[in-house]
Amino acid sequence: DYVVALVYRNPKSYTGEDVVEFTCHGGVYIIKRLLQSVFAAGAEPAQAGEFTKRAFLNGKMDLTEAEAVMQLISAKGEQALKAAIAGNSGVLSGKIGTVRAAIQTIASHLTAWIDFPEEDVPAIERSELLKQLTSIKEDLQELDDQYDKGRIIREGIPTVIAGRANAGKSTLMNILSGTERSIVTEYEGTTRDIVEENVLLGETILTIADTAGIRETEDPVEKIGVDAAKRKIEEAQLVFAMFDASRKLDESDYDFIKRIDRNRTIALINKTDLDMQIDMKEMKSLFQKTILISAKNEEGLEELETAVRELTSTLNFDASSGVLFTERQRREVQEAGRNIREAIEILDAGMTYDAVTVCVEAALAC
Repeated sequence: DYVVALVYRNPKSYTGEDVVEFTCHGGVYIIKRLLQSVFAAGAEPAQAGEFTKRAFLNGKMDLTEAEAVMQLISAKGEQALKAAIAGNSGVLSGKIGTVRAAIQTIASHLTAWIDFPEEDVPAIERSELLKQLTSIKEDLQELDDQYDKGRIIREGIPTVIAGRANAGKSTLMNILSGTERSIVTEYEGTTRDIVEENVLLGETILTIADTAGIRETEDPVEKIGVDAAKRKIEEAQLVFAMFDASRKLDESDYDFIKRIDRNRTIALINKTDLDMQIDMKEMKSLFQKTILISAKNEEGLEELETAVRELTSTLNFDASSGVLFTERQRREVQEAGRNIREAIEILDAGMTYDAVTVCVEAALAC
């Protein structure tokens, strides 16, 4: 084959090493023969993540930027992509660097004042030190608080569609997934098992489950499905409670409403294309979020997306501002925050600056 060989001299390659990239014609057999040739010449297959690992070891990127590469690859939506780009381009590293610099300044001043008393290093006023430490504590807490929002836009929200039989749950599931994932019929009790799918509602990722209708039944197979639906409702972070707009609430509806946590529930009043029988004033008094939809006509989905983002506090969330996106990062920030809080407590207790310095340096290490 005739190929193109692009030579990158260090440090201008991705890894910071001398790199050659071969571009060949498509076809499994050609690629296989080319690989055989380069391996015969002494090359070795790269391990998973090896190029990013080499880039990190050669100083082309820091650990936070390296961790963002996988987030970039696995991004499922626009917000997740923005968060990954912010991490990979150094936005998060910059935010961490700002906090680190503030801690470094305090640590350096305290160390100089303690270790070199003969140099007349000015002491930090206790009130000023407390002010600086409090500001750092707040910055670290803000980073920690944003982690859960970032996880929502990256991994999605475990969501369940629940309600009485034949309320339109499966129709909504099929619309959101863009395919016939659930069987839809005019008969009650059609859905008997949990049907799950990752879907994108606007910019929000949902790991959504369609469940059997909640009702009393003598059918042993359907009863298994109803019991599974009840367990799924308890596990979910978000519940879409479906109600039929053409029917008034009955005893089974009220039992269902008692069962769910209304702080994490959006009430969906479906079948608005039919004659409205449900009491909307009552529904709005029962739920924080009540949305009118017609799953059949695909109406109300934009309002549903807004309600989801409001309920999960991600409506005005700026993913590109740089947020923590791994448990390692969060653990280090939380540990740094714990040390800063301990330094504040020591300061409030009137203890010496030596003890404060120990805590500040521990935070700096994190």
